Amino acid sequence: MLTYKCASCGENVEIDTGRMGIKCPRCGGKIFYKERGTVSKHLKAR
Repeated sequence: MLTYKCASCGENVEIDTGRMGIKCPRCGGKIFYKERGTVSKHLKAR
């Protein structure tokens, strides 16, 4: 199970990647964002 954030209400939702037709239990939204970690990355420009 992975945790995503609902784009509509901001609720953290645990999603089972094996299922289809996932929606937020709080607002019914169907768009989710994966939260980024707190580690910053530094890339060298070419």
